[in-house]
Formats: sequence, C-alpha cells, structure tokens
Amino acid sequence: MKIKTSLLLTGSLFVALAGFAPAHAAVDADEAKKIAKRNDCFKCHAEDKTKKGPSYKAIAAKFKEKKLGEKDAIKQMTAGYKVKLEDGTEEEHKIIDTKDPKELSNLAQWILNR
Repeated sequence: MKIKTSLLLTGSLFVALAGFAPAHAAVDADEAKKIAKRNDCFKCHAEDKTKKGPSYKAIAAKFKEKKLGEKDAIKQMTAGYKVKLEDGTEEEHKIIDTKDPKELSNLAQWILNR
C-alpha cells in the first residue's frame, strides 16, 4: 500500500510540475538569425537600432502594445504586405523563404522577445 501511495504522489507531483513548463520550446536565437540573414532581414532591420525599417526591439514593443502575437508576426512575414519605411516611402515586405511552421514560429518568437 505504501508503494501505491508513493507512486500516486510522485505521479501527481509530476503532473502538477508539468503545468509550469513553457507552452513552447525555447527560442533558438542562432537558427532565427540564420533565417533572418538568409532572407536579408538585417538589410532593413537591426536588433536594437533603426535602419531602413524599425528595430526588432521596436517591432516587439509595437506588437506587445497592440496585443499581437506569434500568429500575427508570422502573417506579417509571409503575406507580403506593404510597409511604411522610416523615410516615409512604402514597399512590399519581403516574404520569408520558409514554410516550415517550426522555423517561422522560432523566428517570430525571437523577434517578439527582443
């Protein structure tokens, strides 16, 4: 009987602690940067300074302010919307060259967590 109780308590503790695990895997910053580099994202964006486009830090702040998330970031990267540049001109945002949901999610999370 003692063994059953111990196993039940151990199992319950495991299930309870699993609730504290993050909903998504940790961001692989190196992989996200590789995808960004491959797609020339750094031509217009930097992590923390404005270039032709806003910094990733500014993008993350804007998404947070507007209560937008990963799905919205992925849509922005894959839809080819027109974007307004820092100089006031507009152009179509380049579409990311991957359709892999894991890669898109990782890149979006990397940007949003600046």
